[in-house]
Amino acid sequence: MGFRRDHVTRPIFRWARGVMPLISETEREAIDAGTVWWDGALFTGNPDWNELLSLPPAKLSPEEQAFMDGPVRTLCSLVDDWTLNWRDRDLAQSVWDYMRREKFFGMIIPKKYGGLGFSNYAHSEVVRTVSSASVVAGVTVMVPNSLGPGELLMHFGTEGQREYWLPRLADGREIPCFALTSPHAGSDAAAMTDTGVVEYGTWEGKKTLGVRLNFHKRYITLAPVATVMGLAFKMYDPNNHLGRGKELGITVALLPTDTPGISRGERHVPLFTFFQNGPLRGKDVFVPLDHILGGEAQIGQGWTMLMTALAAGRSISLPSQSAASAAMAARVSGAYARVRTQFNLPIGLFEGVQEPLAEIAGNAYLIDAARRLTLAALDQGHRPSVLSAIMKYHATERMRRSLTHAMDIHGGKGIIDGPRNYLASSYRALPIGITVEGANILTRNLMIFGQGAIRSHPFMLKEMLALSDEDPERGLSSFDEVFWKHVAHAFKTAGRAFLRGWTGGLLGTAPDGAAMPRYWKKLSRHAAAFALTADLALLTLGGSLKRKELISARLGDILAELYFLGAVLKRFEDEGRQPEDSVIVDYLMQQGESRIGAAFRGVFDNLPARWAAWLARIIAYPLGVPEPVPSDRQIGRLAEILMRPSAQRERLTPGLYLGEGHAEHPLKDLEEAFELASGCAHIEKKMRAAGVRDADEALQNGIISQAERESLRCAAEAVEKVLAVDAFPMEEISPIAAQHRKERAAPPRGTRKSQLVQPET
Repeated sequence: MGFRRDHVTRPIFRWARGVMPLISETEREAIDAGTVWWDGALFTGNPDWNELLSLPPAKLSPEEQAFMDGPVRTLCSLVDDWTLNWRDRDLAQSVWDYMRREKFFGMIIPKKYGGLGFSNYAHSEVVRTVSSASVVAGVTVMVPNSLGPGELLMHFGTEGQREYWLPRLADGREIPCFALTSPHAGSDAAAMTDTGVVEYGTWEGKKTLGVRLNFHKRYITLAPVATVMGLAFKMYDPNNHLGRGKELGITVALLPTDTPGISRGERHVPLFTFFQNGPLRGKDVFVPLDHILGGEAQIGQGWTMLMTALAAGRSISLPSQSAASAAMAARVSGAYARVRTQFNLPIGLFEGVQEPLAEIAGNAYLIDAARRLTLAALDQGHRPSVLSAIMKYHATERMRRSLTHAMDIHGGKGIIDGPRNYLASSYRALPIGITVEGANILTRNLMIFGQGAIRSHPFMLKEMLALSDEDPERGLSSFDEVFWKHVAHAFKTAGRAFLRGWTGGLLGTAPDGAAMPRYWKKLSRHAAAFALTADLALLTLGGSLKRKELISARLGDILAELYFLGAVLKRFEDEGRQPEDSVIVDYLMQQGESRIGAAFRGVFDNLPARWAAWLARIIAYPLGVPEPVPSDRQIGRLAEILMRPSAQRERLTPGLYLGEGHAEHPLKDLEEAFELASGCAHIEKKMRAAGVRDADEALQNGIISQAERESLRCAAEAVEKVLAVDAFPMEEISPIAAQHRKERAAPPRGTRKSQLVQPET
């Protein structure tokens, strides 16, 4: 072993140290945050699918189900999204009071501190259902239970901080916000200009050692109404009062917002979606050191704290909202495509409409499958940071496609805003979800594979730690041990990819007794190809991988598709292998394999080391990269699911708020029209067969009965109500325009003539 280390490994070690990418402190802390779970299995190239299927599906407890059936439904009925955004620009005070009383802000806080102590799955289900009623209400419920003071206190707070703050957060006496983003530091926390300087100051009349803060934050949700804020800042100790040096790193403090020097109350307007959001400023704000979250022991640990909390929170909040929007898009688009007719046919029967409908249906199933799988892992104690980034990016992107398709299908109905429009508020809010908790461009190009290759790879992190060891000899010994394990693993991966590639996946693995083994085997083939290609990319690109963002993004896309498609197959198993759902699974597996193929092709075509690209291609895909696409028949069958009432449609779009509790609601109108129109399908079929369009003529000719004629009339009235769009009086839209209209009113015709042509005198 000594000979190998000194004569073989040492030159490799020296070379690797020269090409190893430099990792910033914030990147290192992000990489170290959270845990490795199924992402690690996929990086091995040989995931054990039995392990995936053995994970118990997430379920609600009786207490959590009662909360969903009671307070959650009541909250949804209290919110009118149109009135909220158009007139009030805030939730009604009665809604705020109800959320406080029912402890919506304390769902994740343990019962011993007065919270509800809900599971991650229950937390997600609440956000999903409330978001289906109102984006504003959904965000308002989501933020206090996501990354913020409550979450951070539970993980890092001192016992005294927890005992004081958590009960007050749980019952809504305190409304929290978390201030991270500043004008010059969005994704790059190292660029933060918000500072805290350790010095002596006066606190409650006494000279006290504390920290003087100066900050400017923006985009802070709940800031205008928050009573307590978590603040991230760079901490300095120029006089070394604490004996820990001058630069102490990113730190988090917990501050009452009425602390002297803090300015708040202004509001941003996030695309006319009026949840509370605004800037926070602080000038010479002095607080004692016990305001540091976690006490002095957590000074400088702020970024680690945030990344650890985000590893879980990013898996819940936006994926839950995305699942709600995708499911709602599926439900309303299918219903509208059924009731809206052109050329005497429902528009959903036209193939041009069926194609986006099918993708909407597939996205609803796919996002929720991945959401449930991730939540099941969270409730088992995992905190998979890489998978949370995958969930954030791919759930919101698929939501974007679903809502865009939904708007296309609805046409003018979706464009004209007003109380009758059930799509506009979600569509308006789209860019918000795309941008927050890690902008999607950054997440795809840098985080998913860029961090995953280090964090989730079975050997890469250990190798990098050995290469960066300050003691070169100790680093060499560690590197020697892990590097040759990596080499052995790489040869096994290449052999596995070869066998599975040259047999078209027939030698891939599938879980014991699972349905659809061919799909499991295809995933096994692609997983082996991914591991091989990832190793070759890391070997040939080294530190330049950070600059080859598109290659990193495509490898991340492959990793994400493997995760999402595994979630689809697991959902099919968990739900009892419903035969009618096989059409959804077939569609998604072919669509996903096509995306995997396109990503592999992009990597192979652009990898700078051409020998590595050709080697990976020949080993894993000797006959070409498969890129199957769903057939037209599959597309039509999938679209049909959304256009007829069925248990399958309910299973695809569960838990949505559909206007219950409101006397008038556009979703209630749509559901009623959908049911009535679907009930008349057989009547319309008889009329078409007879070549008769007019219902009265059909009745006179004995083609339909009087009862059937009445059913058609009721359905037509309900459909007409759905097709109607809003129009407002000029005075309501713009009082100024109405006044100008009066001022510009034309004079009577005779008067106009006399003004234009004056008689001679």
